[in-house]
Amino acid sequence: MRVPINQNVFSSVAAWRRRVVSRAVHRGARWVREAAAVTAERPGPYRFRRIGPHTRLAFPQGTVFGDPWIEIGDHCIIARDVTLTAGMMPDLDLGAEPILTLGNGVVLGRGSHVIADVRLTIGDDCFFGPGVYVTTTNHSYDDPEVPVGKQWPRSAPVAIGPGSWIGTGAVILPGARLGRNVVVAAGAVVRGEVPDHAVVAGAPAKVVRSWDPEQGWQPPLRTPAPVPIPEGVTPEQLVALGEWQEAAAGEPHGAS
Repeated sequence: MRVPINQNVFSSVAAWRRRVVSRAVHRGARWVREAAAVTAERPGPYRFRRIGPHTRLAFPQGTVFGDPWIEIGDHCIIARDVTLTAGMMPDLDLGAEPILTLGNGVVLGRGSHVIADVRLTIGDDCFFGPGVYVTTTNHSYDDPEVPVGKQWPRSAPVAIGPGSWIGTGAVILPGARLGRNVVVAAGAVVRGEVPDHAVVAGAPAKVVRSWDPEQGWQPPLRTPAPVPIPEGVTPEQLVALGEWQEAAAGEPHGAS
């Protein structure tokens, strides 16, 4: 007697196996990301000059070398695939002083590059979007007969003031000195001096808005200032408010 094959049973078993395997893979990936993250307590293969408490370099890290000349402050968030280098190549003796310094509370977005051959400083509470490129060294093309990539590059220190916001894909070139609370628009290419409380955009970047102590932002902002969350509001109350707003948005017009 031939036993009929129930295809639904086999499909259900196969789907169950795929779910089990998927969950196991994701659990393993989470474990790897957690175990391979770099912190002050678990520096991994690196010998940073300093890495502050509650700072975390997500896994996988990008290219990292010259770490004995790199200082990273407290409460920093370094996303995955971020490159941090001091010196033109690994295993150089760069002297007694640090080359690359990140202040406290710095956030570097995924895939950013911070390349320091000479002194590069990023102030406290600077936030970088993904794919930002900061470098102290640029190619030269003085000799028209020699390939550009074979000519000796030029270097100049870079300083980014505290509280600055660097948009996605921005490029900060050698010699740039950004003041305090500077906003760099996405995709901007910055060189030279940028004053405090300025917004720059474009390639090359130009000041498009600045703060005047008497007149405020010039030209004036086009959007109203955000309303801060009142003191004493709990996270649970914020979640409940969000759910109420979603429910209200889903009601038909005219509903009471």
